[in-house]
Amino acid sequence: MSTEITTEAELRELLGVPGQRAANKDRPVLHERDRQWLAASPFCLVATAGADGSCDVSPKGDPPGFTLVLDETTIAIPERPGNRRADGYRNILANPHVGLLYLIPGRTDTLRINGRARLLRDAPWFDDMRVQGHRPVLAVEVTIEQIFYHCAKAFLRSELWRPETWRPDVLPTRARLVKEVEAPADDLAALERHYGPQYARTLYS
Repeated sequence: MSTEITTEAELRELLGVPGQRAANKDRPVLHERDRQWLAASPFCLVATAGADGSCDVSPKGDPPGFTLVLDETTIAIPERPGNRRADGYRNILANPHVGLLYLIPGRTDTLRINGRARLLRDAPWFDDMRVQGHRPVLAVEVTIEQIFYHCAKAFLRSELWRPETWRPDVLPTRARLVKEVEAPADDLAALERHYGPQYARTLYS
């Protein structure tokens, strides 16, 4: 029989309370080190929630520094060509609260940013977001409400950055996953061609 936790008091009874440094480490404005982190990070996860509470986490990646720092409390993330589902963007239209997690390959700590987002179809700084000639068709502008660094324990436990633990072939190829899970009627050979070496040449088109 499962025993559910339903109150914060029960939660605290199990986990305890955070230490003073952990409890007070969040800040509302960017530090110079935060700017340096964003300039070095090629990847972030964007968490959103819809008006009904349904959640989404979308990966965003580009050359390091793809997140543009507009001022000490504002950053912007460009949109790049994708599958057009726009799950996170639709959530932002209904609920502007977002959570961002920025990674630097090989680093076991992360930078977390929480704030309020809006979608922009143009701004004077869009040209600064060009990559391989691609100017984004929209960007997510985030007003920072909370920013802090997260400790390394999750990455150390998972050994995420240790190449000797990597097993990319533990599951079938992307083409086979699409065939088996998403589109069984599609031709496997065509899918393999689509996700072949040329796939990386279509990232900005």
